[in-house]
Amino acid sequence: MSDQPSYRRILLKLSGEALMGEADYGIDPKVIGRLANEIIEVSKAGVEVGVVIGGGNIFRGAGLAAAGMDRVTGDHMGMLATVMNALAMADAIEKRGGYARVMSAIQIHDVAEDFIRRRAIRHIEKGRIALFAAGTGNPFFTTDSAAALRAVEIGADLLLKATKVDGVYTADPARDASATRYEQLTYDEVIQRNLQVMDTAAIALCRDHGMPLRIYDMTVPGNLMRIMRGEQVGSLVTAS
Repeated sequence: MSDQPSYRRILLKLSGEALMGEADYGIDPKVIGRLANEIIEVSKAGVEVGVVIGGGNIFRGAGLAAAGMDRVTGDHMGMLATVMNALAMADAIEKRGGYARVMSAIQIHDVAEDFIRRRAIRHIEKGRIALFAAGTGNPFFTTDSAAALRAVEIGADLLLKATKVDGVYTADPARDASATRYEQLTYDEVIQRNLQVMDTAAIALCRDHGMPLRIYDMTVPGNLMRIMRGEQVGSLVTAS
């Protein structure tokens, strides 16, 4: 494998749950520290990095909506949870010598910049890690959709979804011992087989804009850099 990164610009999607580690709630400092180190390593290798973080470790709007809360209110609270996670990640990155900017889809000027596409691209061109918070800024859209949208907007070469499993399987490997992992498949196959990789809106956006998606296991140290070096880690989803 070449020492030169295989990608110029990436968008990394982290779930809020990924930040919890083994806890039931909140942020595990060890987990966010390790992730920050991996992101900095990739950035220092010359890859331009944007990050979208979910908020499920703090608040999940859809869950409370199902319990009776107004869905729009719940989703706005979920957006604020993603801002909290982005601020925590920015702090972890900067404490380790990296440079980060938090950009929010909703106006919250005291803690984050507004998301402006040209400014975001300028940040990552300068080697700063851009953390895109508050989802799309609209209720009813997941942070998966936000990740797909931001990846397309910044012209990323690859969208990465960091999970706790090592790719896309024919069935839930925790429940079905016969489940097998896909090395590569198309977005149409993901939709037709209902593989639950991302929500359908995100999948359709990636498919329509030819945005490749790689799903990988973020719990394995070094996986992100392995992908940047061109190694076939996890599962790759492409438009065709």
